[in-house]
Amino acid sequence: MKRREFMTLLGGAAVTWPLAARAQQAGRLPTIGFLGAATASAWEPWSAAFAQRLRELGWIEGLNLAIEYRWADGRSERFEEIATEFVRLKVDVVVTGGNAAIAVKRATSVIPIVFVLAVDPVGMGLVASLSHPGGNVTGLSNQQADTAGKRLELLREVLPDLRRLAIMASVDFPEAEQEARDVQAISKRLGLDVVTSEIRRAEDISTAFRTLKGQAEALYVTADALANSNRMRINALALAARLPTVYGTRGMVEAGGFMSYGANYSDLFRRAGNYADKILRGAKPADLPVEQPTKFDLVVNLITAEALGLTVPPTLLSTADEVIE
Repeated sequence: MKRREFMTLLGGAAVTWPLAARAQQAGRLPTIGFLGAATASAWEPWSAAFAQRLRELGWIEGLNLAIEYRWADGRSERFEEIATEFVRLKVDVVVTGGNAAIAVKRATSVIPIVFVLAVDPVGMGLVASLSHPGGNVTGLSNQQADTAGKRLELLREVLPDLRRLAIMASVDFPEAEQEARDVQAISKRLGLDVVTSEIRRAEDISTAFRTLKGQAEALYVTADALANSNRMRINALALAARLPTVYGTRGMVEAGGFMSYGANYSDLFRRAGNYADKILRGAKPADLPVEQPTKFDLVVNLITAEALGLTVPPTLLSTADEVIE
């Protein structure tokens, strides 16, 4: 399903860069395949940031560029299906998340792929190295190990007596499993007792909360498409269970979670627009080094804190990038 067409067009003639020229010779606009791992609403801030950057670079959707949006709705089995469709459509570039990029890479070794949010691009087999990707894939990583520890530190500022932590992770997303292992290791060093709840589909979430009842004092939710697609449900159940939540993305807190700390995803998707622009101009993914996050956000939801009876230290609030109240 296509996202709504943007109504504001920037002036200027259509670009005539290499891939654009070849696409126009074939009787169509140069086309980007955008594969969102979660729902359209969950990824809307990020897809909007991507499209906005392209407009700033002269690419106007419907005028000199087409973007085919597809949404996996948190179901990893959809990745291969959408990747195959993009190959059939002969898109000029595919932009997607880290896990979905694996499926796209399996589907094509020719079409350029720009990934965003890949935790370990080399370990996942997406690129040969960060400085020299090789092949048809490049993009932006989202290193999680250090930020996972930072999230636990921030959580303990609010809950200094925290002893029991629950982790919820989607086992169908390798990056979520890795993040869960990182949190388990850090928790062990901090002397926390950990219980891990693995989910595979939306229907597992309610069951997970029933299992966690009475076993934890806070909940760490890994950053994956399944959780993102079901953020309202997770937050509602966490509030009912009196569990403060900590996340890696601000959207989870804007949807009612307690706290998040992590890379600014909108900034990463904006920078993905730079990659797409360069590739449409003729650059090869193999020659474009993988970049790291440069902006990190701490977001605290005081409405949720009040509902949970939590007092957030003023020192923590003073360092927050956004306080929801």
